[in-house]
Amino acid sequence: MTSIRRWLLGWLIAGLAVSTLTAGYAIFYTAHDEASELFDYELRTVADSLPTDIRATDAALARKPDFEGLSEDRLFIEVWNPEGGSVYKSLGRVDLPRFPAGLRTIEHDEYHWRVYGTRQDGRFIQIAQPISVREELALRLALRTLAPLLLFIPTIIAIVLFVVGKGLAPLSEISRALAKRSFDSLAPLHLTEGTPVEITPLVDELNDLLHRLDVASQTQRTFVADAAHELRSPLAALKLQLQSAELDGSLVGSKQTFERIEGRLNRLIHLVNQLLTLAREEAQTGGRFEPINLRRLCERVVADISPLAEAKQIDLGLEFSTPAKLDQLYRVNAEPGGIEVLLNNLIDNAIRYTPKGGKIDVVLKREGEQISVAVSDSGPGIPDEERERVFDRFYRSTGTKEHGSGLGLAIALKIAQRHHATLWMANNVDRSGLTVTLSGLHAESA
Repeated sequence: MTSIRRWLLGWLIAGLAVSTLTAGYAIFYTAHDEASELFDYELRTVADSLPTDIRATDAALARKPDFEGLSEDRLFIEVWNPEGGSVYKSLGRVDLPRFPAGLRTIEHDEYHWRVYGTRQDGRFIQIAQPISVREELALRLALRTLAPLLLFIPTIIAIVLFVVGKGLAPLSEISRALAKRSFDSLAPLHLTEGTPVEITPLVDELNDLLHRLDVASQTQRTFVADAAHELRSPLAALKLQLQSAELDGSLVGSKQTFERIEGRLNRLIHLVNQLLTLAREEAQTGGRFEPINLRRLCERVVADISPLAEAKQIDLGLEFSTPAKLDQLYRVNAEPGGIEVLLNNLIDNAIRYTPKGGKIDVVLKREGEQISVAVSDSGPGIPDEERERVFDRFYRSTGTKEHGSGLGLAIALKIAQRHHATLWMANNVDRSGLTVTLSGLHAESA
């Protein structure tokens, strides 16, 4: 995936690096050439400033040249009188021939020299300088010229990083605003003051998309709610009429036929009720949260649904990982109706898929500030490849013989998401069956 930030930084820094190297190369060689011209000027200046009565001395003749570093002996001066005799040498053990007047570069005794000669008041003066000394001095001057450029490089990189980051900040703000939203929020984004005009079309199109999604979602929810509401009353009336006809003998049929018809009506009524519940959950963008005692809520749900478990001779119980008498241990901030619907759906599913004589445990657990509730059954479990799909609407496991709407887990997941909690499932390890766990509920501080 291409990154705008990396693309901008890569090209800008690469371009600056190439420009800086090119400029540094030009500056270096310009400074080097100017240093050479300066040293030539120095040769002329030294020649013009020599006193007219300069004579050779023993000290001067005793000196040894040092051309390996930048010593004081970096110039060699020799003066000839009008008769052509040498009257002065600044360095001993150096014997350069006399060259015509002017500037030139020569090689003598394995050294390269830059030589300047001039005739002055009848005498001839020759100033020579080793090329190695000139090159070392020129190199130092050129590198000092480059020093500001070396300081400029990190400065310009920091400026580029700042400018690119500042320029892309609006995109980061939009990303953060979207990330902070709840999963079902389709409200439009609001531009802050100072948002670049280049970002405005993107935000406008995104808001238009959110509006269309909101309209489509609202239409779907309204249709489901209306359809379920319109179906519930006729189905309830039909069931009452069927029961009345069976009692007064006006409808002739076998008992088995009446039981099948009643079973199908019950399934339709259950489906309609689940559709209504799902429509209500999808319509809520935020429930009314309040402190509740999760232990007491679980006890009430288990008590209300226990007749269904007893009808199938299933052992339904409530367990605690910590002493149940400590009510404060299980106080959470939640929406009571939503948690009750979630637990009812989980236990109802467990009862449907647990065989006769099986066992279902509702386990309430607290670890630190986190509270979880799990429903564990002794049914057949769910294959690994189907665990994610069972949360889809109207999905039912392959080969199942139990009748259901296929909406129970979808509703439970919707409620868990509204509570910013996690709903997950896993097959039991020590026995057959499935455990569905709601985790991530935060304990209320005492």
